[in-house]
Amino acid sequence: MNRRKLPIGIQTFSEIREGDFYYVDKTRHIVNLIDSGKYYFLSRPRRFGKSLLVDTLQELFQGNEALFRGLYAHDKWDWSIKFPVIKLSFGGGVLKTERELTEKLEELFRDNAQRLGLVCDYAFDDRRCFAQLIRLAHEKYGQRVVVLVDEYDKPILDNITKSTIALGMREGLRNVYSVIKDSDSHVKFAFLTGVSKFSKVSIFSGLNNLNDITLDRKYATICGYTEGDLDQVFASELSGFDREEIRRWYNGYRWLGEGVYNPFDVLLLFEKQEFRPFWFETGTPTFLIDLLMERQVFAPDLGRLQTSADLLSSFDVDAIEIEALLFQTGYLTISEHRDIPGMQQIILGYPNLEVQTSLNRWLSRALVRDNHAQNLLSIRLYELLSINDFSALRELIHAFFASIPCDWYRNNSIATYEGYYASVFYTYFASLGMKVIPEDATDKGRIDMTVLFNNQIYIFEFKVVEDIQEGKALAQIQARDYAAKYRARNQPIHLVGVEFSRRSRNIVGFEVARDSAGCP
Repeated sequence: MNRRKLPIGIQTFSEIREGDFYYVDKTRHIVNLIDSGKYYFLSRPRRFGKSLLVDTLQELFQGNEALFRGLYAHDKWDWSIKFPVIKLSFGGGVLKTERELTEKLEELFRDNAQRLGLVCDYAFDDRRCFAQLIRLAHEKYGQRVVVLVDEYDKPILDNITKSTIALGMREGLRNVYSVIKDSDSHVKFAFLTGVSKFSKVSIFSGLNNLNDITLDRKYATICGYTEGDLDQVFASELSGFDREEIRRWYNGYRWLGEGVYNPFDVLLLFEKQEFRPFWFETGTPTFLIDLLMERQVFAPDLGRLQTSADLLSSFDVDAIEIEALLFQTGYLTISEHRDIPGMQQIILGYPNLEVQTSLNRWLSRALVRDNHAQNLLSIRLYELLSINDFSALRELIHAFFASIPCDWYRNNSIATYEGYYASVFYTYFASLGMKVIPEDATDKGRIDMTVLFNNQIYIFEFKVVEDIQEGKALAQIQARDYAAKYRARNQPIHLVGVEFSRRSRNIVGFEVARDSAGCP
């Protein structure tokens, strides 16, 4: 197959189709949407192709047939009809005040009026101008209007840490979006997309007739690349890559249906020819990390958070649910789900290695507050575990806990509990891409943490004691024979009992034993 150009960062459908770029055909989904309904909402993480999807919709409704030749939609569409399109996009720039939002709306309404050749009787920052544009476009072109809104929530998310401004943005946008429903007789199709799904009672109270397809199995792959897409579209780029490694790094996003790869990562992998957290590096999740620390979220739980479909839709400025935030922003995805009477139970987990390692690295940095020190500790941890130098490992972990600022402990009573130390350990091991199983269930109880690395097994038990080593942690591992679960693997098993002083908040005991009944 001939190699084409990689559409990295390109959100314009015509540029991709006319410029010999790879294109994954999503028009089957688009045709199904248009045939099945009128008002839609879709939430997907950043850089997942939402803007390209919106631009494709615009080109289809405007009847640009040449762009769709060879695609699914081409012979399914009546090209003799062209619909007027009003498009609002908040993707560019950061709006810091309500006044800037007003100016942005003025710009958007003016641009649409000029493109459609319309004149508005109201000021361009007036919602009545939006309503008039929809009506006039219908009258002038003889076809009902298509309304497309890209990144509908960005003005709110850009100010999420400033609640007063965010609430003002929410009210301003709600005032605009309510116009769409009020103009129903003039609207052919409406599609809104963004990162977060805000509660209908907040931003969509005036537009409560939207069909939310975020968790609709039929449209699970409307954004992102499937296994089939890699095989059929990107076959020329796969040479030299371990396919399983691509899956491990970038696949795993699920919205109740078939899983997809992060498209931004896949394209940059083919461009750079190396595995790196490309998607994660494009956005610093400072607010998210601060919120996780503030709420003292148990880090090991992030890989298996239980929630419900309803809770995933309850995000709002003044009621931020951590599960919804992590899911909607793409740091967690649906790993399991089941229908039970009256609700849908969902278990969230990391989608892939990129997110697991990167998010835990940021969590460990938030503890140490020294990026350089955190990097050195991580590298050293990997080296020491690779050669099973447990004596040096004890000193390294002691140095790590000593580096955590005292004020963090003063503000967090969680530091007196074993779970806190397990959480800290977890972030470091998980940030290195190791297989880490927190609260690992056995028939004799739960192992605090199991690490599978380098064809060896490490069983950790954590205890908080007073000021001296008591030997309880290792004794529990041995008494309950936690190693029995893993002996059939015929791999070396290391038993690690770690004890922390309640007073000094650091290691006072670090005992290691080899499971004598395991692999010799």
